[in-house]
Amino acid sequence: MTKAVQSSLTPYLQFSRKQWAALRNSVPLMLTEEEIFKLKGINEDFSLDEVAEIYLPLSRLLNFYISSNLRRQAVLEQFLGTDGQQRIPYIIGIAGSVAVGKSTTARVLQALLSRWPEHRTVELVTTDGFLHPNQVLKQRDLMKKKGFPESYDIRSLVNFVSKVKSGTPQVTAPVYSHLIYDVLQNEQKVISKPDILILEGLNVLQNGSDYNHDPHHVFVSDFVDFSIYVDAPEVLLQNWYINRFLKFRQSAFSNPNSYFHHYSQLSEQEAVTIASQLWTEINGRNLQQNILPTRERANLILGKSANHAVERIRLRK
Repeated sequence: MTKAVQSSLTPYLQFSRKQWAALRNSVPLMLTEEEIFKLKGINEDFSLDEVAEIYLPLSRLLNFYISSNLRRQAVLEQFLGTDGQQRIPYIIGIAGSVAVGKSTTARVLQALLSRWPEHRTVELVTTDGFLHPNQVLKQRDLMKKKGFPESYDIRSLVNFVSKVKSGTPQVTAPVYSHLIYDVLQNEQKVISKPDILILEGLNVLQNGSDYNHDPHHVFVSDFVDFSIYVDAPEVLLQNWYINRFLKFRQSAFSNPNSYFHHYSQLSEQEAVTIASQLWTEINGRNLQQNILPTRERANLILGKSANHAVERIRLRK
């Protein structure tokens, strides 16, 4: 079998950055450079060009999918003879490794999708809030597996997404603090029937094969209408993680309330050593065992190169 034939058998359409950028189709850029600066992560080079060439075409595609979904809902309502008053939110899942830039992707898409002429309401929830509290993780000896499937209250997460997808008027989600490295006990985020829910986290594409320790029959991925996997070679992910750790050491870690405050006194070399160890023992293992295997389940894969620039896009046919 020739390489060309093998390529034609892939379930994905593949685009270079230039090919993908052409699909923007003159959609105007709706974000300023100042707004983009506020949306990007602490360790990312993120520019107007990245928004214009990657995220505007993606928001255009998503807008088509969402409109098509609404038409499909209208067909069902016509068939049932219902009044069409119940809006069913469109759920977008964003997955990928620690330090790959999922949060920035989610925030940029939230900003872009909310500014289309339809003025749809877009909510963003991270699955970090559904991690078991540290107290529970310590009791179960899972602190060194934080982010692994067994560290999540997956039943609560599935229940949350199920309620959102059912059109429940108000649904609450727990809130996670990266400062204290734990779920906030007395804080909830209220979700009130958005048009679009963006769900961002390590585990949004996982299914039954990833939860052998907690067998059940419904998963977050069952409720996701469109899924995105943000991808990059592991060597880049490790470098980005270490660089982010160094920047946190000079900023967030210096806060006395930070769970990682003790790291703020490390020398740069000591910090690099600790960050490398954390990657090898926790985040790299989680990537290889639990996150990367879900990549081919995604509807769209954004392939990053250096400086967090997306160079390759794969779209499921």
